[in-house]
Amino acid sequence: MDGIENTNLAGRAIDSIEGAAGKFPGRKRAHARGSSYKGTFKPNGKAAYLTSAPHLQGGEVPAIVRFSNSSTNPGHSDALTPPKGMAVQFQLPDEDVTNLVCTTVPLFFAKTPESFTKIIELFASIRKGKPDPKSLAGIAKDFPESKAFIELIQEVRLPASYAAAPYYSIHAFYLTTGEGGRQAVKFIWEPEEGVSMYTKKEAAGHLGETYLETELDERLAKGPVRFTLSVQLGEKDDPTDDPTVLWPGDRQKIAVGELTVNRRLEDSNEEFFDPTILPEGIECSEDPILHFRHEAYHESRKRRESEKKEGL
Repeated sequence: MDGIENTNLAGRAIDSIEGAAGKFPGRKRAHARGSSYKGTFKPNGKAAYLTSAPHLQGGEVPAIVRFSNSSTNPGHSDALTPPKGMAVQFQLPDEDVTNLVCTTVPLFFAKTPESFTKIIELFASIRKGKPDPKSLAGIAKDFPESKAFIELIQEVRLPASYAAAPYYSIHAFYLTTGEGGRQAVKFIWEPEEGVSMYTKKEAAGHLGETYLETELDERLAKGPVRFTLSVQLGEKDDPTDDPTVLWPGDRQKIAVGELTVNRRLEDSNEEFFDPTILPEGIECSEDPILHFRHEAYHESRKRRESEKKEGL
């Protein structure tokens, strides 16, 4: 897919999101409601043999972390949308940045930009906050690639805290060195305090609309929150071009650093977390959805900025 076609399809995809979930001027088109926090990332050096990326060598780097509700509607309750997001912007030397965008669900529902757009167009029930079983069954029938995601999403539970959930990159990336080394990896954030989830019965009727933001702010008032960044090492037959497929769970994982989240940023939601903005030492995989996200993110940003200028 060439750049022009990808750009046109990105516009169609954003149109589809707005058509299915409603249009909310000035807001992100996906993960519309979230809060950003100031933090630091300290690598442990264990990734240095795999990559020349500066934030994975040694020395602490500043970071901005955005936790978010996955809904495209900023008014939807945290209790309605089980998948949550964690986007991290590492602030590198010379005013460079790189981003790592992750969610609590380790795989995606589409493997091509075309199928992503068609599924969104079918996803009429997204307007209600979470899809109804009939809509999900129809999508799984028409798009078999989405079946694993749909089965998983119906079992995903709500995190008790943004600080008590794991987050996955979904996409594969390549770690590279200046000596020709190239290793396929996926990234995982693992919470220091362990994983804590609500059962559906516990969650029903007991969680406030913004319970995750409230809980995290209360938690940070008592001290920082920490996550370990791990890389899962892909092997020869592990797909790097299909985010709808999980790698086997027995793949080697290496802990490569620790993120410390310190305090909330009051002027947030203006950050831009394009996952394809990468430093030397990390490359995008062949995953077409990953490359498509670059165009879709820029289209969403362009619309938000235009709406703000027009005072909408």
